[in-house]
Amino acid sequence: MPEGDTVWHTAAKLREHLVGRTLTRCDVRVPRYATVDLTGQVVDEVISRGKHLFIRVGPASIHSHMKMDGSWRVGERAVRIDYRARIVLEAGPIRAVGYDLGVLEILERDQDDAAVAHLGPDLLGEDWDPQVATANLTADPDRPLAEALLDQRVLAGVGNVYANELCFVTGHLPTAPVSAVSDPQRLLVRAREMLWLNRFRWNRCTTGDTRNGRQLWVYGRAGQRCRRCGTPINYDGSGDRVTYWCPTCQR
Repeated sequence: MPEGDTVWHTAAKLREHLVGRTLTRCDVRVPRYATVDLTGQVVDEVISRGKHLFIRVGPASIHSHMKMDGSWRVGERAVRIDYRARIVLEAGPIRAVGYDLGVLEILERDQDDAAVAHLGPDLLGEDWDPQVATANLTADPDRPLAEALLDQRVLAGVGNVYANELCFVTGHLPTAPVSAVSDPQRLLVRAREMLWLNRFRWNRCTTGDTRNGRQLWVYGRAGQRCRRCGTPINYDGSGDRVTYWCPTCQR
């Protein structure tokens, strides 16, 4: 599930392979932009902003958002192109393919910031400001904590996995109001630490134990025993977002 750390890592990989290279192929498989051809243009930058990714090529900016199931793959020409591909970029021997991207659009480069102007401070960005993020989080004290953490206008980068894990490590139910958090800035500093430590991993870890099956506290562990107290983990998938929690450790 792509969250801020995954997008940051993806941008780093694309940057490593593409920046400074001239595109030799540009195949956009979205009807609105199917005629766009950036062949011959140089890739200048690849940056992430929360869960958004921008590939800046000549006068254009390729903006993508992976949503739930999207991904980018980059490497030698062996990178597969199939029905899931929404865009194919090649630069000599290098091929980058965007699969099942929830958002893919070609923007004017000097105006691409407008696509992310609504976002709060980016947990992995140069604009990260815990005081601004704290003010955003506490602006609605009655809002459920997990819902507030997932609101990208509050802070950018937290997805469902981190929202559930942060609620666990701070001892709050996902449905607890923001006002229940005694030190919200400390919670947000913890959020940044989690994403920062995972920014070079594809398989994120919040427990400190990177062994397979031991990386997460509650997410995806419905019915399994809590790693702290042994109580079975609860699960609710009835809403727009799934939630996991320990009924003993979280109040």
